[in-house]
Amino acid sequence: MRKATKYDWKDSNMAAFGSKEDRSVKKESAKHEPAWQGSGQKVGVEIWRINKFKIEKWPREDYGKFFNGDSYIILNTYKEPDTEELLMDVHFWIGKHSTQDEYGTAAYKTVELDTYHDDKPIQHREVEGHESELFKGYFKTLTLMKGGVETGFNRVKPTEYKKRLFQIVGERKNIKVLEIPMKKGNMNSDDVFILDLGLEIFQFNGKNANKDEKFKATQYLQFLKADRHGKAQTETLEEDEVDGDHPIWSHLVQGKSKRRAPEPPTNKKGIHRISDAGGQLKITQVSDTLDKSKLDTHDVFLVDAGTQLLVWIGTKASVDERSKAMVYAHNFLKDKCNPFCPVTCLSEKQAKKCKEFQQVFK
Repeated sequence: MRKATKYDWKDSNMAAFGSKEDRSVKKESAKHEPAWQGSGQKVGVEIWRINKFKIEKWPREDYGKFFNGDSYIILNTYKEPDTEELLMDVHFWIGKHSTQDEYGTAAYKTVELDTYHDDKPIQHREVEGHESELFKGYFKTLTLMKGGVETGFNRVKPTEYKKRLFQIVGERKNIKVLEIPMKKGNMNSDDVFILDLGLEIFQFNGKNANKDEKFKATQYLQFLKADRHGKAQTETLEEDEVDGDHPIWSHLVQGKSKRRAPEPPTNKKGIHRISDAGGQLKITQVSDTLDKSKLDTHDVFLVDAGTQLLVWIGTKASVDERSKAMVYAHNFLKDKCNPFCPVTCLSEKQAKKCKEFQQVFK
């Protein structure tokens, strides 16, 4: 029996999501959503946070920072080289302590934003700790923090501007800045840590930390200093040079060591067809390999690439098949070993131009 997950939203009810009636409501609602007005008009990233079922603009200076108790919508508008056409990707990001209500609102509003832009954006689902390379590429630093906004269902006070301990972990471009509990046992020799005391900031380099972690930590240290208008004093410490009497230990409590999170498991690769041709919606496996020739314009297919799931929507698929792409993905992944992998929903036309999709079959 699989261990129960703490991501409550995995079991949320999305039965009506994407239905014909639901889509009609979204089209009308999108016209009256102030947040969408003027969006996607120029190249760049735009971010909104879900706050009490409403959409609020996320401050540009905080782009790349996400609270684990919240849900967000991210729109990236871009151009291909030598073209003037604006292309879009829209993501909804789910913090691991985000409520079902916040998750549901983010998913609903993402489709609404897609509808507002006449289905031009490619839709993506991102879950904290399982973000796609595309999503991570939008930000110089991906910072995951504890807390979130107050909602009627999840009253969590923001933790901004208080003492914090950050762990910088990863290598090359895949480096994250994670807020962790202020415990001495959480410090280890394999990573780099930043102890943020407001006007004093320490960078602690574990003796086995790699050069990428150290470089990213130094960048983040300078970012924090600039954020405090240069008033904060900073110091970089090497583990071998810090004795047990150093002042940094007085700010940390005793506690067990936090183990580095293991790499997420890989789902079994294959292609599954979704069809209502027989009068009832069915999901059937058509291949246990990633064979692009199995895709048929008359249906919708789930392309499970192991570390991500792509929903390919055939041009001649039925209205019901086309409208519930994210629902299919959500339900399909529920019982997989990694139900939180990135999800991308795209039409047959979009797939032809999508580098992410083409890469899966190489």
